[in-house]
Amino acid sequence: MHDNVLLQAFIYLAAAVAAVPLARRLGMGAVLGYLLAGIAIGPFGLHLVPDGSEDVLHAAEFGVVMMLFLIGLELRPSMLWRMRVAVLGLGGAQILGTAALAAIMAIVVGSGWKPAVATGLILAMSSTAIVLQSLAEAGRLRTDAGQRVFSILLAQDIAVIPILAVLPLLATYAVSSGAGEAHGVATLPGWQQALAVLAAVGAIVGAGRYLLRPVFRAIARTHLREVFTATALLLVVGIALLMQVVGLSPALGTFLAGVVLADSEYRHELEGDIEPFKGLLLGLFFISVGAGIDFLLVARTPGTILGLVVGVLALKGLVLYAVARTFRSTHADGLFVATALCQVGEFAFVLLALARTSGVLTDGESGRLVAVVALSMLATPLLLLAYTRFLEPRLAAPAVTRPADEVADAHAPVIVAGFGRVGSTIGRLLRASGVGTTVLDLDGDRIELLRRLGLEAYYGDATRLELLTAAGAATAKVLVLAVDDFSVTQRLIEVARRHFPHLALVVRVPDRAEAYVLINDGVTDVHRETTGTACDMGFATLRALGYRAFQARRAVQAFRAHDEQGVRVLAGSSGDEASYVRAARARIAETEQLIAALDFVDRHFDLAWDNTTLRDEAESRTELDAAIDATR
Repeated sequence: MHDNVLLQAFIYLAAAVAAVPLARRLGMGAVLGYLLAGIAIGPFGLHLVPDGSEDVLHAAEFGVVMMLFLIGLELRPSMLWRMRVAVLGLGGAQILGTAALAAIMAIVVGSGWKPAVATGLILAMSSTAIVLQSLAEAGRLRTDAGQRVFSILLAQDIAVIPILAVLPLLATYAVSSGAGEAHGVATLPGWQQALAVLAAVGAIVGAGRYLLRPVFRAIARTHLREVFTATALLLVVGIALLMQVVGLSPALGTFLAGVVLADSEYRHELEGDIEPFKGLLLGLFFISVGAGIDFLLVARTPGTILGLVVGVLALKGLVLYAVARTFRSTHADGLFVATALCQVGEFAFVLLALARTSGVLTDGESGRLVAVVALSMLATPLLLLAYTRFLEPRLAAPAVTRPADEVADAHAPVIVAGFGRVGSTIGRLLRASGVGTTVLDLDGDRIELLRRLGLEAYYGDATRLELLTAAGAATAKVLVLAVDDFSVTQRLIEVARRHFPHLALVVRVPDRAEAYVLINDGVTDVHRETTGTACDMGFATLRALGYRAFQARRAVQAFRAHDEQGVRVLAGSSGDEASYVRAARARIAETEQLIAALDFVDRHFDLAWDNTTLRDEAESRTELDAAIDATR
């Protein structure tokens, strides 16, 4: 069974399809999903793939080459220059500090200096895939701590390149001089090897700047996507072969080519073409790694393996915390950086494979480290969860509360609660129309700016009865609710209804689900914040397709009116999924019928609209209703 190539391909793909969605649903990330899939089908699981699938692993390693090419495409020189302090300082200090301490610890426990240096460099890497995904899902990428984490990961991605070059150099001391030929690389003597390397690097840089752009431009003119994809793959494979011929890592050459092309107008097209192949081959690589984890070794020495995992996590955490604090992070941010990055990352598997095949690490050392790396990655989601649930609340500094502003004699007819991206637009419209407004918001800086602009604006929680009263709710006519937090909106509606029932409520909600809640609660004037923008974009799209202005505007106007009505109709069945789906399908069919009826209007009604003006909305709706009735 193990010799059947198609069956092996089926097993690997089936394992990925089954395990990765489950892992992502559990918050563990795709890399861990691939590792678990490999463990499940490997010799220590269901035994569906043979021991040591070297052929599969070597083929899958090309995914790493593609990953380095894509990383190079992302590293525009201008961006690197802007982040140079954080990347070189923060990231460089972490890599050197972790590598040095790990190497010292390895020597202390009896390892030779060459394996110790290799081990230190490998353990300095963290998981870009797991960490960035976790930060994005938690909304932390834009925070100070998130930016520091990103800088360290970027430094590690760049450091992979010199590490890939250093490991074979260590191998020249660890194995015989014939090691290079064992990898199929023709080793040249001294100065010829140096010239060959310089020539290869120069060829990549020169071709990237002066040759590849005209080639890609010519290929793009063919408008054949598959040819462009083939060209992109040809580029990566060709550079990998060139690097192999001169005795360097293929990943080094493709990374360099990616950096050279980072400012190219074809960067995004190259990313889109290479990404699927990279993802598939990398997934295959991680599955192979998972299948190769020696659980017999773990079972024989569980205390040793567990101790190594805890030791690595603690060592990296201490270095990361110290480096973050040195670069002026707060105590809480330093602990977050340490928690997020204390695992060992996916690049470690690549480096371990290279170190083993080069002879720097023995099979036993490599197998032990593979288990440690995999277990540290498996621990990452649990560590981040523990930090968020238990540690972060204790570290949070007590909020500095500002007392609500005193509101003196506010008599504006409109109160606007929340003056963000929606409320500010409403406020400007009302002011331009000569309508007085009183603004309530919890952003102190925004309030100060609004006052300088001449608006009546006050800091405070609009759900507090005393603040609403002071803002003139007893005499105002309309309360506009434009706060971001839907739970705050609900509380504010409750307070306004109970104490100021005369107020007309105009409420902004994020989307349909929140609109259904308020409509079922009896709120009638509910507006979804994205509807207007979406309809405007729809109008622009129809105009770009050649529709006349009145045709496009009429279609959008009819769609929006029907959609708004549909929200109120569907709110009653939103709690019952089956009836909601039936009602929603009926509304979709009615919408299509409505838009089709517009052609009937063109044929049977004298619509005296030109390209820029519209009839009165009420008249338009009457004609559309008549058109729909006529088609039934």
